[in-house]
Amino acid sequence: MIIELKVPSPGESISEVEIASWLVQDGDYVEKDQEVAEVESDKATLPLIAEQAGKIKIMAEPGETVAVGKVVCTIDTSAKAPAGKKKPANEAVVEATRQAAAAAKEETKTVIKGKADSAPVGTTSSVKISPVAAKMMEENGLNVEDIIAGLKRITKKEVQMVLDNQGTLSAPSPVREASRDEKRQRMSNLRRKLAERLVAVKNETAMLTTFNEADMSEIIRLRKTYQPAFIEKHGIKLGFMSFFVKAVTGAIASFPNVNSRIDGEEMVTPEYCDIGIAVQTDKGLMVPVIRNAESLSLVAIEARIMELANKARAARISMEDMTGGTFTITNGGVFGSLLSTPVLNPPQSAILGMHNIVERPMAINGQVHILPMMYIALSYDHRLIDGRDSVSFLVRIKELIENPLNMLFSDGDPERTLLGL
Repeated sequence: MIIELKVPSPGESISEVEIASWLVQDGDYVEKDQEVAEVESDKATLPLIAEQAGKIKIMAEPGETVAVGKVVCTIDTSAKAPAGKKKPANEAVVEATRQAAAAAKEETKTVIKGKADSAPVGTTSSVKISPVAAKMMEENGLNVEDIIAGLKRITKKEVQMVLDNQGTLSAPSPVREASRDEKRQRMSNLRRKLAERLVAVKNETAMLTTFNEADMSEIIRLRKTYQPAFIEKHGIKLGFMSFFVKAVTGAIASFPNVNSRIDGEEMVTPEYCDIGIAVQTDKGLMVPVIRNAESLSLVAIEARIMELANKARAARISMEDMTGGTFTITNGGVFGSLLSTPVLNPPQSAILGMHNIVERPMAINGQVHILPMMYIALSYDHRLIDGRDSVSFLVRIKELIENPLNMLFSDGDPERTLLGL
């Protein structure tokens, strides 16, 4: 029996996608529920899943643009499985994606200690492994540490380098020869759409940026004091982003215009806060959304951030996860950025930029103190948001970050209540 696999729809209003890559070769025997390809729209990447086991025939080339619903491959279910065939290496990735919330909690507990207790092939909390690389590693008895330390993604190239050099002594790297070569490759659908949106923002909005700085001492103290108890009870780490999400929702309550958007000749101001969190991935920048963040605790915010970030980095984020945000937060500090002017995420009217925490001398009551300081930036659309409101909004965030207990009202221990302990 021949089964046709058609291009799934990434979401409403999307009529065509691009075949990003095939994860199998033409003529391969594939298992049921195995990922055989990745298809990419201008907003998201999603997998093409084999509905039955059998021999695959590929009918579309990588990089080809195809219509939603078009048949891109067939599976002959009457074909016999090759003798001794192992289960596909990416089954673990598929299962991990289905259990994203559980994987988010486990990530904080997983530490690669050595070869004996390294994570199984195809799964690890800190390194992304391509399906082809995972299969090669499984067949040759390699693990993550055998490949390389510090990479965020292991591909076929890294695995092949280790196999080629096994049994040889390491030698100093040769001096790199001068070259005038250039590499040319087609931009992905996602990257092209991102480029268009960034140019449109500059041309179609009156974007300005205001800056301030926040003393991170109190949040650092809370994390240092309660991190072990937080992890033990909730199974996830307490980060900085959840505090900023909480501070943003508190500031929006006082300055709702910052949460608005323009629709024709009207200003639309939602009475809820759907906060987008910018996540850098191999495919480009993605902004999954935390719904009704104003009603969530720090614990719930942290869990949701972890879940969405894992899905985004695994290229399994859905359109539903990324639509409808009312305000965005981006953290360039994780890459070492000291100061930047974040670009608006349309149709939103404001975005908050977090930056690196640096110890600096600060004058307090005539005395010099060394404090962990972070520059914060608010880019906003001046058509909706006045300078007074933008500055006051950022000052309010500064106040809440420097005094996080002001984020709630409690008759008991406010610190433990804030952290859900």
